[in-house]
Order: sequence, then structure tokens, then C-alpha cells
Amino acid sequence: MNNLYFDENLAALYKSKSQAIRVQSEDWFMNNMYCPCCGKIRLIKFENNKPVADFYCERCGEQFELKSTGKLVKNKIVDGAYETAINRVASNTNPSLFLLQYEKIFVRNLTLVPKILFTPSIIEKRKPLSLTARRAGWTGSNILYGEIPTQGKIKIIDEGRIVPIDVVLAEYKKIQRLYVGNIETRGWLLDVLNCINSIRNDIFSLGDIYAFESLLRKLHPNNNNVKEKIRQQLQFLRDRGFVEFIDNKGHYKKI
Repeated sequence: MNNLYFDENLAALYKSKSQAIRVQSEDWFMNNMYCPCCGKIRLIKFENNKPVADFYCERCGEQFELKSTGKLVKNKIVDGAYETAINRVASNTNPSLFLLQYEKIFVRNLTLVPKILFTPSIIEKRKPLSLTARRAGWTGSNILYGEIPTQGKIKIIDEGRIVPIDVVLAEYKKIQRLYVGNIETRGWLLDVLNCINSIRNDIFSLGDIYAFESLLRKLHPNNNNVKEKIRQQLQFLRDRGFVEFIDNKGHYKKI
């Protein structure tokens, strides 16, 4: 990867700016992006109208969705139909997400969010379209990008700087340690990780995490053993190398 510019000539073929950007960004991505999972030099574009994914790797089989925007995303990403989004989060074929931010024809940022970071709690239901709309009653969704743990946002291009491929592959390999097949358990793990991330200090106590008990109870209303679940997730994160156990007084350190 050494080219950070869209092909300007492609835009002249379309009257719609959004359609031109879609074609330009997909063209750039297809010709420049490698597989962040296995390192294969090129990704393959699915045929048009694929229900979920846009690209795949013919070596490792991973699938990817590409979303492009001219704005810096902090909180939400507009997504498709709500029911489709919820169903695919729980499926084995849910694609990982590439978020591309451009400035005119320049690729400023490209971030990968691996599929294991997706849970139903980060899919927000939008209001149904009005009865006068062409698709009356259709209900869309938003991806709550701000609720995804920072560890799961792997930078590939960072403010115009290309991150070395070996760094990207290492980051992807590390985040795979968080893999949990059960969707409910995955939600607990990522919610606790978000709580840890929000603690200002690198060294924190069990009491610091217990301070989030009411929030976690709200996120998981069917569980009556919140503190026990917190301790379970801390042990998991310790075993996977994301936090370090310091002493028998319940102190931890972020890694």
C-alpha cells in the first residue's frame, strides 16, 4: 500500500456524488488493501448486491464490509435494516468492518473493527420510516462506534500515515484473544473492558470496577450476580494479556 488517493477519473462517470464516492472508495480499496487477518496482498470484491459483505480474502476466507465517510466518526455509523444487523451479529458469517474516512480524494483514515467486537448492544434501532415514505415502516439501525472498545479499532491508515503491515497483523492477532463464541458472554466481556478503559489510571482496583455495577446491571438486566460476572471477565482479560493482576488486595494494571 503506497497510494492514498482515489482515482479522480471514476467520479466523472457518475452524476450522484454519493455513488461516485462509493465507486471510488471501493476501487481504491480493491487495488490497495491487503487482508489484515493473514496478510494476503489483495482482497476480492463480491459481486454487487451481496446482502452483507463487500470483500473477502480467498486465502483465509474472512469477509469484510466497507463503509466510507467524509467525516471523522466518533459515535455512530449509519447501517442497514435493524433486523438484518441484529441477526448477522450473532451469525458465523458476520463480516469485519472497514471504516474509511476520506477528504476530497485523499484517504485520511482507515480503521478495521474485527467481527468479534460486534454485539447486539452496539446496534441501535432507528425510528421506522413514516407512513408517507417510499419504504413506509422500514426500520434502520446505527452502529454505536463509540461503544466499541478502543483495543478493537485497529488503525491501518492514521491521519495519512500508513501503519506497517506487521503492526496491523500483530494487532489483529492480539485482539483475537478476546474471541468468545457465546454472544451473551461476549457482551459481558466487552462491556467490562469498556469500563476498564474509562478508568483514568493504568492501575485500578476491584472497587473501581464495582463502581460500574449499576451500569452493567442496566446493560444485562437478566443477571443478578453482577459482581461475580465482573470478576470472571477480569480473570479472562488477565489470562488473555489485557490486564495484569498486581496483588491480593484486588489491584490490576492495564496492559
